[in-house]
Amino acid sequence: MGTIKAGAIAKGTYLLEKNEPFVVNEREFVNPGKGSAFVRLKLKNLRTGAVLKITHKSQDSCEEIDVEEVESQFLYSDGTAYHFMESQTFEQFEVPILAHEDAQYFMLEGESFKITRWNGETLDIRLPPKKDLIVAEAEEAVKGDTVTGASKYVITETGLTVKVPIFIKKGEKIRISVETKEYQERVND
Repeated sequence: MGTIKAGAIAKGTYLLEKNEPFVVNEREFVNPGKGSAFVRLKLKNLRTGAVLKITHKSQDSCEEIDVEEVESQFLYSDGTAYHFMESQTFEQFEVPILAHEDAQYFMLEGESFKITRWNGETLDIRLPPKKDLIVAEAEEAVKGDTVTGASKYVITETGLTVKVPIFIKKGEKIRISVETKEYQERVND
């Protein structure tokens, strides 16, 4: 553990606030002209997923936590936890779904992910910015429905419901933004 001046905090920094581990999702530096500069932070609690908005004077000291990143393979989900195996040691461990509910839509069994751990506790599953998934369920396009920009909902192989253009069919691969859960494009392998 180390201290870091609030003014030096960047997006992606891991901090300890109120004895809870957080990651910085957004950071805004404000220099009001009068008075001292400050930093507005939007933090995500890595145990509960709750969002905390705080403000620190830029000279305030904050507690930065040292995390380790471990390459791990996603084995399966049992409804309450994700089961992983560490690639180096083959040690198996669980990650509670509660703080990482959205991850289930972007992980396929057997894939590897970087897992962020601190004091032996898993804090974060590093997901890619975009994910290619196969459409498992899609309504058929209605003949004559050629309205420009017409869209429909499909369900991916991981259970994510996504709004897509009308031409997307069952069995096709689509690219989705992990952050917004929105359709990006059709993928042709």
